[in-house]
Amino acid sequence: MKSKLASLFAEIPQTLPEELCQTLFQSSTVRIERILSQGQHSAENTWYDQEQTEWVLLLQGKARLSFIDAEPVELNPGDYLLLPAHCKHRVDSTASDQISIWLAVHVYDPES
Repeated sequence: MKSKLASLFAEIPQTLPEELCQTLFQSSTVRIERILSQGQHSAENTWYDQEQTEWVLLLQGKARLSFIDAEPVELNPGDYLLLPAHCKHRVDSTASDQISIWLAVHVYDPES
C-alpha cells in the first residue's frame, strides 16, 4: 500500500453553514475523523451516548463540552479529552468567529 501525504489544515471552507465531519481512516476497530465546526452545537436537550470510546483533540478554535455527570470543560487549541463509551456529553458551543478543527479517534471494542 502506498502512503499519501495529507494535511488536517487543507481544503477548509471559508464558512460552514453546518458542521463537516470527514472520515480520514477507518478499520474494524478504529475510525479517525476531522471535524470542522463554526458556531455549531448539539441540539437542545440532547446528549451523545456513543457505543465506542472517543478521543478528541482541538487543533484550532474553541469549544465547550458539557457532561451529564461532570463539570463542563472549555477546550482551546491543543487540548484533548478522552470520552469513554457511554459518557453522555454534548457540545455547548464552538467558536463562531473562526473554524474549529477537531481530530476525533473512535475506538471500537472488537468484543461487542
